[in-house]
Amino acid sequence: MRGDVLTVAGVVAGYHAADEILKGVDLSVEAGEIVAIIGPNGAGKSTLLKVIAGLLRPRAGTVRLGATDITGEAPRRISARGLAYVPQENNTFASMSVRENLEMGGYLKPADSARRIEALFARFPMLAEKRRQAARSLSGGQRQVLAMAMALMVEPELLLLDEPSAGLSPKAAAELFDTIRAINREGVAVLMVEQNALDALGLADRGYILVLGRNSREGPAAELAADPDIRRIFLGG
Repeated sequence: MRGDVLTVAGVVAGYHAADEILKGVDLSVEAGEIVAIIGPNGAGKSTLLKVIAGLLRPRAGTVRLGATDITGEAPRRISARGLAYVPQENNTFASMSVRENLEMGGYLKPADSARRIEALFARFPMLAEKRRQAARSLSGGQRQVLAMAMALMVEPELLLLDEPSAGLSPKAAAELFDTIRAINREGVAVLMVEQNALDALGLADRGYILVLGRNSREGPAAELAADPDIRRIFLGG
């Protein structure tokens, strides 16, 4: 058995004292899996990723990375344990070069960072070609690839992606999903929030549907995508 790399149990969280966005969410990710979180706007999907990454402290519940309880730990400590988070926005340093962005991505593991950067250039030839260009000169899809490469600089066991295809053309989104699939095949588990629900379920092994801060449905991604009620209510068809 592969075992769970991430276990979320009974998480309650919000941004203000009277603001309870997550109302007892449960979730797990097995080693080597891609898991998609979908649901309507305001369901708490991005909030859940922030709790897991340590950017928001839950009021109740636990988050475990493997056998280690990381609930409420600082983001830096969580990242050092093998979890990398790529936010939807502001995920690269616009004025820095591609190479400098990768150096920033590896600041928690400075030893041997040059080797890891060269390995990422080999994995992503586009980044190698543009290594001296400022991140702001890249296309939207290229910036997302750079953001994921920065996250890979810490050699994570689990990669969190928040709306990776947001704002991308269908072609760029499809290419990005291919990149995510390739990263996963190299042994990195992926937990992703996506509004593009059908494509997310097409990529994922399993899926969770959140509604109003609670678990609504979960199961194999293909089964969720094929369910007519789910397609009608959540997937638009």
